[in-house]
Amino acid sequence: MNSSCCCHREPHADQDAPHQKSWRRRAREAAGWIVPGAVLALMPKCPICLAAYVALGTGFTMSFSSAHLLMRALTMLCLGTLALCVFRRVVRFCQNKQTSNLLHP
Repeated sequence: MNSSCCCHREPHADQDAPHQKSWRRRAREAAGWIVPGAVLALMPKCPICLAAYVALGTGFTMSFSSAHLLMRALTMLCLGTLALCVFRRVVRFCQNKQTSNLLHP
C-alpha cells in the first residue's frame, strides 16, 4: 500500500499553462495590431512599385492591373483585420464594464 497522500503532490509543469496561454494570447493580439498596420504603412502606394517589389522578391512579373488588384486586396485585408481587432477590443471593454458594474453596484 502506498503511504503518500494525494494532497501533498508536487506541482507539475502544466500548472504554468495559464501563464503561457495568456502570454501567447497577448502576443497574438499584439501581432494582430502590428502586422496589418505595418503592411499598410510599408506597402507602396503605386501599383507599379508594388509590381516591382514583387518581381524583386519573388522573380515573378505582374501586370499593372494585377498589381492594382493585389494592392486593393491587401489594403482591404489589412483594414478588415484592423476593424476586427477594434471590434474585439470594444466587445471586451463592454463586457468588462458590465462585469465591473455587477460587482460594484
